[in-house]
Amino acid sequence: MKLLTEDEIAGRLGGVPSWERQDSSIATTVTRKDFRDAMLFTGAVAYLAEQANHHPDVLIQWNKVTLTLSTHSAGGLTAADFDLAGKISALG
Repeated sequence: MKLLTEDEIAGRLGGVPSWERQDSSIATTVTRKDFRDAMLFTGAVAYLAEQANHHPDVLIQWNKVTLTLSTHSAGGLTAADFDLAGKISALG
């Protein structure tokens, strides 16, 4: 996969407003109602990740789920990261 340029990254970030750039990754923290809801959300993320064959790093802290995306094999951000971020954001 091709790494995105800085301009491409800036443009794609506008399409996923709840995500922030963190060096060569993008990340978001989602707050859910409780632990059970956080786990259900994480399951939905896992389903999307498997469909895309692209997997985020996941940190679960009771009702908070932090997701970090980067294309490790490419060494940074690719379209796959932003495509999956958009699908995750649509989960609500």
